[in-house]
Amino acid sequence: MSMTITRRGAIAVGGGVLATATTGLPAIAQAAAPSPRLRERLRNWRFHLGHAADLERDFGFGRNQRTFAKAGAATADAAMTAFDDSGWAPVQVPHDWAVALPFAPPATPAPKDSEDAVAAHGFKAIGRAHPANSIGWYRCPIAVTAADRGRRLWLEFDGVFRDCIVFVNGHIVGRNESGYAPFRVGIDDFLDYDGGGNMLAVRVDATLGEGWFYEGAGIYRHVDLVRADAVHIPQWGSVVRSAVTAAGATLSVDTDVVNSSDATVTGTIRQWIAGLDGARRATLPDTPFTLAGGEQRTLAQSTQLAAPRLWSVATPDLYTLHADIVVGGRTVDHHRTSFGIRTVAFDATRGFLLNGQPVKLLGTCNHQDHAGVGTAIPDALHGWRVEQLQAMGSNAWRSAHNPPATALLDLCDAKGMLMIVEARLNSSDDEAMDQLDRILRRDRNHPSVIAWSLGNEEPQQGTARGARVTAAMQGHVRRLDPTRPTTFAFDNSWDRGAAQVVDAVGFNYRTDKIDAFHAANPQVPVYGSETGSTVATRGAYANDAAAHVVRAYDTEHPWWASTAESWWSIAATRPYIAGGFIWTGFDYRGEPTPYAQFPSISSYFGVLDTCGFPKDNYYYYRAWWRPDEPLVHLLPHWNWPGREGQPIEVWVHGNCETVELLLNGRSLGRKAMPRNGHLAWSVPYAPGRIEARGYNGGRRVAQAARETAGHAAAVRLTADRRNPKPGEVVMLRAEVVDARGRPVPDAADLLRFSASGDAAIIGVGNGNPTSLEADVASERRAFHGLAQAILRIGDRPGPVLAGVTATGLAGDTLRLMSLPR
Repeated sequence: MSMTITRRGAIAVGGGVLATATTGLPAIAQAAAPSPRLRERLRNWRFHLGHAADLERDFGFGRNQRTFAKAGAATADAAMTAFDDSGWAPVQVPHDWAVALPFAPPATPAPKDSEDAVAAHGFKAIGRAHPANSIGWYRCPIAVTAADRGRRLWLEFDGVFRDCIVFVNGHIVGRNESGYAPFRVGIDDFLDYDGGGNMLAVRVDATLGEGWFYEGAGIYRHVDLVRADAVHIPQWGSVVRSAVTAAGATLSVDTDVVNSSDATVTGTIRQWIAGLDGARRATLPDTPFTLAGGEQRTLAQSTQLAAPRLWSVATPDLYTLHADIVVGGRTVDHHRTSFGIRTVAFDATRGFLLNGQPVKLLGTCNHQDHAGVGTAIPDALHGWRVEQLQAMGSNAWRSAHNPPATALLDLCDAKGMLMIVEARLNSSDDEAMDQLDRILRRDRNHPSVIAWSLGNEEPQQGTARGARVTAAMQGHVRRLDPTRPTTFAFDNSWDRGAAQVVDAVGFNYRTDKIDAFHAANPQVPVYGSETGSTVATRGAYANDAAAHVVRAYDTEHPWWASTAESWWSIAATRPYIAGGFIWTGFDYRGEPTPYAQFPSISSYFGVLDTCGFPKDNYYYYRAWWRPDEPLVHLLPHWNWPGREGQPIEVWVHGNCETVELLLNGRSLGRKAMPRNGHLAWSVPYAPGRIEARGYNGGRRVAQAARETAGHAAAVRLTADRRNPKPGEVVMLRAEVVDARGRPVPDAADLLRFSASGDAAIIGVGNGNPTSLEADVASERRAFHGLAQAILRIGDRPGPVLAGVTATGLAGDTLRLMSLPR
């Protein structure tokens, strides 16, 4: 396939500008010596709030009614190269400015739709009612030299929330309407190559949202600057597809090559495949090409691997496709594409198949949101969140309700976490299809991606219109990626409308209806696209509606949902049910449920809270999703002053054959653990030690205990790792303990975090869904004895000290060593 890219115009392919016009640019033969591409992550940003209703406070944007009359003609002061931004705040991207905004309780009385919208986004002071907080400006210098003349330079934005305009040296060079789809902006026409300054500016308007959950605001995902020769492989320009047989794997490689110069160019593409160790595993035949000026062509090649290492959740082996473009004996571009070799399918009888074998999807749904940083999740924190879920036994992630960050996909590839990528819009209009195109092109090489979700609880899902729209979307999926199935998350209409289009039907809750559906539609693959929705406050064991507290037993859920035990007992015992995705893995800001009123600012759905601290249901899933590893988990805590002699509801989650409960050394009896169930006792409270012992074949294989703690005496600090790399973050966990080192379950002390060396505390949290404390801070009250701080490591390797203190308590210090990359 080929297409022509004119020099005076720009053609959008896959939602990104492939080449931009430069009238009079010398032909490639006369240009500066070509160089392989360079990729630079932009870090030196400055930020300032604008204003949606005050032109001067928005740096003059829109001051002139003819703002867009002439290119580069003072569209806004802050867009201009010479603007003085020394008073702006230095920030690191990813950046979410909304997480630092104050809370804004709704007016009394407030229209219900207005209150619902504010609650949905965590009661943050942003949106139409808060014009001073809803516009943000970013500026970042771009280093350009004369050597860049003749190259193609473009910016790759992985995600900006929400509407944004991109300026270079005062010129509008790009726009984007989606808060979640990646986009590309060509900038080489607008740069100064003669020693003058070059300035990137981005105006972001977060007045309007897309979701019914906290979405943040700003450049909350990475931005890269790419320099490439005029003859190059464009963004997302390589795709590798594999066909696996007993004899090995056939790899089909399609590579786009674009000649954005004016002259005809003859060259060769040389490609090879390397394994995870970097060793060359296969070499593709050299493929010559001749491209007219402005032409793009897709070059098809194939090769064989006799004994490929298949990607799986247990062995996430990756390969890399290396591609060189050679013109006139010189390598002018080098491009790398990571991929994995595996097969995926949804089967109506056997469930989900990975490499031909049934793998139960042990999944969670998640938004991009974490305590302390909001939606601007650093890469290492993405990885930490994946690891917390994998420790529970989870092997799958549904990105709700939008495409995920590239950084998260890279980590899922590397760690063996399956992913369902969801489109933000169930629509076939031009904008929605363009967003879908970009998502498909970006994500189709990721082996972790097992399906494309084309909608979630859409009003039109059960209608003929919904079927037409979804069919159009699916048609585009088939063109760009025929190797993966499509799916849709339905809360009704499982047998009509869009459900008759997609390859696998997802049930949002209503797990008890799947049997009847399967009996009537035995040819349709099914799974739980949202399951559970049990609500709980971590560390709380009695309901208190006035305080917005929900007990952490597996009993509380909204009317539409179910307990963990009830849905999993169904899914676990039906091979035809491919698995399920808990709503949700982590608590998230906004959509506060079950309490939709202030001061509840986040959901209670997660099996982990907003900090990633496990709730008790986490251990239910851990027991049955990792059944070969013996476990008992005991709840509640054992501090109940004033309730001596009164019955306490004691539960044990676990997977051992039998469990014995003991109080202060006295056995309270042994019970058989029901498969996919739990055990319960009613125990008269007496201070001391309550213990659960798990037995298999009569041998003790697991145990857990809770002890009555004394008064808070110290804070214990731990880190997820001691040897971070420069630029990474470290997750700090602070726990309040008594004089004997026992956790104090009701501790609420104010904890103060500190860092010395090249490091800084960038955010804090405690998992309390009603806490109105600042996230962007260095102190936080403990919630049920726990708090978290996020420590960012600077660019210089060396020692770092992290500390925590509290009034009247002994503090703690950790010594970390940042190692070179």
